[in-house]
Amino acid sequence: MVKKDKIVLETGKRRLAVARATIRAGNGKIYINSKPLELWGTDVLRMWIREPLILAGDAVKNVDINVNVKGGGIVGQAEAIRQAIAKGLVSYFKDKKLKNKFIEYDRNLLVYDPRRNEPHHSSGKGASKRGSRRHKQRSKR
Repeated sequence: MVKKDKIVLETGKRRLAVARATIRAGNGKIYINSKPLELWGTDVLRMWIREPLILAGDAVKNVDINVNVKGGGIVGQAEAIRQAIAKGLVSYFKDKKLKNKFIEYDRNLLVYDPRRNEPHHSSGKGASKRGSRRHKQRSKR
């Protein structure tokens, strides 16, 4: 009988970005789109992605995390990645304390944010350049 490794698949979403995280037993390696985390994005975005790893503590040193992300912009992708990692760690370790710690720190680590941009409304006066509800200023007198 062959022993199967425990593998957890989770998704994280933010606006148009979708991240799929695979978590399995390992030695603490983190890859995003087949690149090590140290080479992906900017310093600020990397710190943002590391937040769930720091909150989880030493347990992260025993798992490898592989994330595929596409769509959206780089900030949306970073938020989707951190959500996928946090959800994956909670389901991998099945730890209520970890889940509560994530929710207490930042609810968006585990809960999807449904806010979207409002589509532009055409008014015939070129308002689409300035936003969805913005109109040209007009004088009453």
